Amino acid sequence: MAISFELNAEPRADTGKGASRRLRHAGKVPAIMYGGGKDPEALTLSHNEVLRNLEREAFYSHILTVKSGGTETPAILRDLQRHPSKAIIMHMDLQRISMTEKLKTHAPVHFIGEEVAPGVKAGGLVSHDLTEVSIECMPKDLPEYIEVDLSALEIGESIHLSDLKVPEGVTLIDLARGDDHDSSVVSIHVKRVVEEEEVAPSAEGEAGAEGGEEAKDAGEDESS
Repeated sequence: MAISFELNAEPRADTGKGASRRLRHAGKVPAIMYGGGKDPEALTLSHNEVLRNLEREAFYSHILTVKSGGTETPAILRDLQRHPSKAIIMHMDLQRISMTEKLKTHAPVHFIGEEVAPGVKAGGLVSHDLTEVSIECMPKDLPEYIEVDLSALEIGESIHLSDLKVPEGVTLIDLARGDDHDSSVVSIHVKRVVEEEEVAPSAEGEAGAEGGEEAKDAGEDESS
């Protein structure tokens, strides 16, 4: 079954910090929807509905259906602002899209086979250099995530963007810019063990310390 997400929104006229604060106190999330050759539209979303959707990773990379004012608009999540210490969504940015035009966005990276990778079994450490990749595709081809298989990776080896298997119709934007942008996605390297050696005081340091004690004692004798 295909995953779909709907957001029930209401148009809002009041903007600014004060209006946004009042909305949050009322259990609402202020949002803005822009793009698609139309003017930006200020919206209000249900905080509980947004939180439920955010529990599913697919929400971040899927086409969303925004229902507002009797219309349904396809959009993607462009930005999300959270409260620094509370489970509160402060603001959301949504971008309208056209189902007949390519879009540029990000897809999360899923790593598999890490536990059986030869490099890991040999004691190597895995470095996840990228957690998402920039892609371009038609909305119908938008992937939920890009899978990266580490099951054959040895110590000292890495997987680059050019090694990824992406779905048909999906282009990795960085690769289209040239070989210089073929970044490492994940690698396995040797663990570095740093041994701390106890450094004994040098003879000069000991002499200086003894001299300091003698000078201190001499000063006390003179003052007595």
